[in-house]
Amino acid sequence: MKITINALSKTGLAMLTACTLFYANISQAQTSSAKRHIIVDVGHGQRFYSAPGTSTGNDVAPVERVNYITGEVEKNAGSLNAKVSYLKTAITAESLAKSDVLFMHIPSSKFSPAEVKAIHEYLRKGGSLFLVMDVDYWSTLAQTNVNDLISPYGITYKHDNPDTETNGGYAKAGPVTAGRLSIPYHGARIVEGGSPFCFSNTTQDHPFGVYKALDGGGKIIVMGDGMVSLYMAEWKGVTYPCAEFMQHAFAWLLN
Repeated sequence: MKITINALSKTGLAMLTACTLFYANISQAQTSSAKRHIIVDVGHGQRFYSAPGTSTGNDVAPVERVNYITGEVEKNAGSLNAKVSYLKTAITAESLAKSDVLFMHIPSSKFSPAEVKAIHEYLRKGGSLFLVMDVDYWSTLAQTNVNDLISPYGITYKHDNPDTETNGGYAKAGPVTAGRLSIPYHGARIVEGGSPFCFSNTTQDHPFGVYKALDGGGKIIVMGDGMVSLYMAEWKGVTYPCAEFMQHAFAWLLN
């Protein structure tokens, strides 16, 4: 996903309109069970994501876009009887203790050995991880040791997908998405291992999204393209149900 900041800004209104159409069809009935908890890591140089209302003063994460995408995450969470919080500090066992899903979007700095250990222990005890990376343009594997987080589970980020021309992809029907869903795609990082379920419209040779259910009850989704998790519901004149995909992804991870 090598796109300009301006391209994201220009599609903002279309993204908002298309994504919010999905929420009109979501039941807002709340269950009597305790709220679940999604923690969004924003302490490792995340691209695009930050805590809502944060003023960065740079071109990487403008306030308007941060508020838009975090607002969409919170809508997804709310419809699943979950709350969202943002972790700006180091990841510890204590910070993960009451979390059901740890969401990381394109980190660009390294995780300490203590953080890696805490995340593995969290997954062993039944926690779930939603990890998104993208092409080297945004964050390289030399900058961040994300493979240390997922390689013990047989999943690895590889190099950029050689297909840089295809626009558009899909998630196939399966445990995460009950039916096939179109999702935005343009360039991506290849993901190996797990159960592949996200592909470009051109080929299944280089999947950019995989999932895995762990023995202890935890679950992992690993994505190599950040467009759908940025809720980019319009790309190259095509509308995509980003909110619906993210709803299914969070629901699978939470249940």
